[in-house]
Amino acid sequence: MEMAMPKIDVHHHIAPPEYRSALAARGVESVGGRPIPAWDLEETLAFMDRQGIETALLSVSAPGVFIGDLSLARELARSCNEYLAELVGENPSRFGAFAVLPLPDVEAALEEAAYALDRLKLDGIGLLSSVDGRYMGHPSYEPLFEELDRREAVVFMHPHTPEESDLPGTGLPPSLIEFVFETTRAVATLLFNGILERCPHVRIILPHAGGTVPFIALRLGLGQFWPGLQEHVPKGVIAYLQRLYYDTALAAAPFALRSLQELVDDSHILFGSDFPFAPELAAVATIAALNEYPGFDESAREAVFHRNARELFPRLRERRQG
Repeated sequence: MEMAMPKIDVHHHIAPPEYRSALAARGVESVGGRPIPAWDLEETLAFMDRQGIETALLSVSAPGVFIGDLSLARELARSCNEYLAELVGENPSRFGAFAVLPLPDVEAALEEAAYALDRLKLDGIGLLSSVDGRYMGHPSYEPLFEELDRREAVVFMHPHTPEESDLPGTGLPPSLIEFVFETTRAVATLLFNGILERCPHVRIILPHAGGTVPFIALRLGLGQFWPGLQEHVPKGVIAYLQRLYYDTALAAAPFALRSLQELVDDSHILFGSDFPFAPELAAVATIAALNEYPGFDESAREAVFHRNARELFPRLRERRQG
């Protein structure tokens, strides 16, 4: 009975063929130690049907479209966004999409955001935690956040991998642990450069239950007493963290969910699978864990699995089920 509950997956990746080919031609065939998967429509729909996923919000994962060439980034962003719009147009009940932007070129990113949201009618914007070594709170990216704030846009901010020279010498695949720290670094820069204070209307979704953000929220809070930082978080760090949204991809364990629930209420937790970078077995485990988690009653489970996403994405609200 619980497995029949509709689900909206806000963390679902796509690698359009032209994008994947362009990366491969430049020697980029993996990210964070994981191969960039081929994407197949029929296979994806079959996966969604097996797992009771009504709609998937598609996004391009790391490494994004910038691999050292600004012109190529613009071309790939436009190609990816038009591919996404075509998919959504042909399957409006099954897919939504976050547009990819050609950062670090902020002017081109603003143009592409307008095209993707106004012309293509995509559902939101996909960002990476950092591009070209600059985290999303960097002052150079503020004009983009000001525009997204004006639009009250929904933003899905996926972690990137650190620059090769910045990787710690663990010898471990970056996606194993670095992704959660990358999300945390991006959130910290958004906080302490004042972007979250000046842009209160952007709705940001953080993958993987926010990386390490819920667990170290108190430590981040020290910044509100730190000279040079405190003026950027006048409402207090926790107030800004509670405005953010957090998905369950690869994070639906009781110890993570309890920490997350101490920070935000259930209306800010969203179902995510991380498919196809994460295998179907991971989605099965996530769904089972959410169904069995004692901290959610039936109403909270409905909110996490689909109701919260419908509130964020007006186009999906009209198809309310269950």
